[in-house]
Amino acid sequence: MRLKVPVLLGSMRRDRMGIRAARLLLRTLEARGHEATLVDAMELKLPLLDRMYKEYPTGEAPDNLEKLASLYRAADGFIIVSGEYNHGIQPGMKNLLDYFLEEYFWRPSGIVSYSQGAFGGVRAAMQLRMTLAELGMSSVPSLMPIPSIQNALSEDGVPAHEWLTKSLARFLDEFEWYARALKAERANGLPR
Repeated sequence: MRLKVPVLLGSMRRDRMGIRAARLLLRTLEARGHEATLVDAMELKLPLLDRMYKEYPTGEAPDNLEKLASLYRAADGFIIVSGEYNHGIQPGMKNLLDYFLEEYFWRPSGIVSYSQGAFGGVRAAMQLRMTLAELGMSSVPSLMPIPSIQNALSEDGVPAHEWLTKSLARFLDEFEWYARALKAERANGLPR
């Protein structure tokens, strides 16, 4: 089953490493037969949240929010690519996520975290789990942490180690299972 999967990247830094992980995810999802779309906080340049998408009168939201809302409503699940800033979620990621709510409901998320250190961003991933659940797109049980991202992935997102390819395959198998299951349930109706 072909899935539509936005890949959300939260890094706003000039010399960011997360784009490497996003490139790997996009290429891998497409190779698995899915439609993957990069949602890049740096490219979107969304201002700090003042109004959520739903707070605009119908048809009056900025074009970039309308496009994201359409993309999100068609999505079967979301992959979140986030680094760890001071043991927490990247500000660009949190801002990107907070613009929407209902568009995320009843869709799973998968967390790909990274850092230049040994822990692979897992402390931020734990905070993301809480935020994603509150937004209605609970994360799948497995995480995909990438430690020492500067050495683990090339600039094009090519893994330097076989373990990374194997871990990503297992992670995506699980994510796809949840995405297919929730897609089928959404087609049968939503809880009231």
